[in-house]
Amino acid sequence: MKSSLPVSDIFCPKGDTMARPYDLPSMTSLLCFEAAARNLSFKKAAAELNVTPTAVSHQIRHLESDLGRKLFDRGHRGVELTEVGAYLFVSVRKGLEGMSDTVRDMRHRAEREDVVVGVTTAMSAFWLTPRISGFWRENPDIVISQSVSDVGRGAERLDISLHYGEVPDDNGDYRPLFRDRILALGAPGFADTHGIFGIDRLRTAPLIHLVAEPGWTGWTEWFEAIGQPAPRGRKVSVNNYMIALQLAQDGAGAVLGWDGLVGPLLESGQLVPLVEDCIAAPQPFYLKLHPGASEEARLFGDWLVSQQSNTSRSQVMSG
Repeated sequence: MKSSLPVSDIFCPKGDTMARPYDLPSMTSLLCFEAAARNLSFKKAAAELNVTPTAVSHQIRHLESDLGRKLFDRGHRGVELTEVGAYLFVSVRKGLEGMSDTVRDMRHRAEREDVVVGVTTAMSAFWLTPRISGFWRENPDIVISQSVSDVGRGAERLDISLHYGEVPDDNGDYRPLFRDRILALGAPGFADTHGIFGIDRLRTAPLIHLVAEPGWTGWTEWFEAIGQPAPRGRKVSVNNYMIALQLAQDGAGAVLGWDGLVGPLLESGQLVPLVEDCIAAPQPFYLKLHPGASEEARLFGDWLVSQQSNTSRSQVMSG
């Protein structure tokens, strides 16, 4: 049933008013405008807001009068945004999306008390998961959940995410974890099978290439960093680091390994260095605390950083 009240009374009941701190027109008219612009239809906007098309049209004319600008071109077949209208729509939509994200985050936090960490498959398997049990021994009441993905993320709620690459310069809350070495690794016996007794023979051996995002060091960059020409051996390409590591363990080729990340495979002997040459990773692994992260998330983030700092100091002392 359509409301019989004016649309302004639905959103803004009449009564005593106070001066608003923002230079904005009526929020009622902005909400009507956003719905009409998104649907390119006053009728559809009215149905969405449960009012009449006349009420929507009245609010938009009121907004146009307030701004002194025409927002829609009205025709027999419908309405189209003017250039000014499109400009306003982008701004209004951005503001509403920000409010929607905040409301969704607040609702999720009311329903969930766990800490959600966004992480890649390899980072989860070799670095994060082995550390969580240690955190739980000290903080048994804090639940840590992982959102594991090797592709771009959508609008999921995260408290923490772990990354490899250049730390963004956007005033976010970032914490460095480690910057390791990149080694040429292979299965035990791989070097003997392919006669790898030096860097020259490695260049002609089968190599596993990871098709990854910019910033991820590949074989060409690795050889260039140690002053060698590009490799010319058989090329095996994959787009998932876990698959690359498994192929290397199966003897399909050599793989580049970040020793701070794949330490468990080195310690178990499943992968071994093929040559003495290595390079310092050009980018660090780092932790991002997302806006609105809970106190529990911040505690876990601080704990991860402190644990990694202790591990790095121990490695320096033992070295």
